Amino acid sequence: MPRSAPLPLALAALIAGCAVGPDYHRPSAPAPATFREAWQPAQPSDELPRGPWWKAYNDPVLDDLEASAEHSNQTIAQAEAAYRAALAGVTGSRAALFPTLTANASSTKSYNGPGLVGAGSAGSGTGGTGTPPGATSKVDRVAVTADWEIDLWGRLRRQLESSKSSAQASGNDLAAARLSIAATLAQSYVQLRALDVQRDNLARTVVGYKRSLEITQNRYRAGVAASTDVTQAEATLAQAETQDLDLTVQRATLEHAIATLAGKTPEEVSIAPVTALPVLPVVPAVLPATLLQRRPDVAAAERRVQAANAQIGVARAAYFPDLSLGATDGYQRSQWSSIFAAPYRFWSVGPALAATLFDGGAHYAQNKTAEANYDAAVAVYRQAVLQALQDAEDALASLRGLADEEAAAQRAAVAARDTLRATENQYRAGTVSYLNVVIAESTSLSADTTLIGVQSRRLLAHVALLKAMGGEPKP
Repeated sequence: MPRSAPLPLALAALIAGCAVGPDYHRPSAPAPATFREAWQPAQPSDELPRGPWWKAYNDPVLDDLEASAEHSNQTIAQAEAAYRAALAGVTGSRAALFPTLTANASSTKSYNGPGLVGAGSAGSGTGGTGTPPGATSKVDRVAVTADWEIDLWGRLRRQLESSKSSAQASGNDLAAARLSIAATLAQSYVQLRALDVQRDNLARTVVGYKRSLEITQNRYRAGVAASTDVTQAEATLAQAETQDLDLTVQRATLEHAIATLAGKTPEEVSIAPVTALPVLPVVPAVLPATLLQRRPDVAAAERRVQAANAQIGVARAAYFPDLSLGATDGYQRSQWSSIFAAPYRFWSVGPALAATLFDGGAHYAQNKTAEANYDAAVAVYRQAVLQALQDAEDALASLRGLADEEAAAQRAAVAARDTLRATENQYRAGTVSYLNVVIAESTSLSADTTLIGVQSRRLLAHVALLKAMGGEPKP
């Protein structure tokens, strides 16, 4: 190849500076200064690194399950594989900016039959192939070819920009999958612990019911209680035992769900029961602006807007001609021996310009499709912002309302226990019937169950807030 060959390549590189299509600007989206439901001052904290936010609950069992989910959950594995594929797509788009170098070697035999005389160019007498009629020829060829599409209008650069944004969106999809799985696991774990506490409370209640039944049976044998008192006591005990069996089934189902989230089979996970819920951590402070910066689903939607914007440039570049440079250097001879000698060398170099003169409106349709896809991506992004704000507002409202509800439920539970003790004493003294005891027992159990339910709902709302925040930053 002659020394002047790099010159057109350099010139092409110099003129490949423009890129058609709109430059990207982040679309506007709702961003209030504060949350409507915030009841305490909030400070931005998005500059802090994200950590394992579930550690705020100080539960080693939950920590182990979350770690297992991080490494073994198949939804996360799928998102991670999609992210790796997107990164490979970036590499492929970047490779299009560089020349393609190919090498080939061939050995071809050909035969021209006698009947091909005169079929070639006039007066050749060789059938138009350079080979006498009825003879066999052989051509050995070795060549290296370089092709380079000059990105005059920025089509390749816009495609690379789109691929990069799509890869970033895929990375945020992975973060969103991790956050979603971690939050779902934490919420399932809280529900399981709430069942543990309910079962513990019910077990203590059953013990009290059994003691009440014994007292009633003794009073019946002494002739100071009716037989209906005994049957009522037996029915109350049986109902409590039935509730305990139902809670056992619910707990087993939740344990199986937690195992699946952790990437394990149900028989691999056995969670020992406890008698208390995790302690509710301090409610983190957050501002809408920092929330939107931290939410991976919002970030993914915004990155897809940029990818769609770059695709408009790709579509518009199709209106302009494509410029490419090609070069070939090689050797050709009728036999392999001494093929690399100078007399058998050949080369070619030169630009090629190609433009579509008429396509029936295909390019116009592609451009309009790209613009419509961009508008759709903007709508998805703005909807993601609205959903993020709603999620945070819902969690904040739940936390505020449930704090007051827990205080009321606590008072009701204490009052119901006091009433039950007083009623049991009155029954032993013979001043009230056993029906009063049954009512007091049922009221006390219902009040305790309500209190446990409110406490677990506060924990679930706390998890929901952390999820809405995109994961709480490390303290």
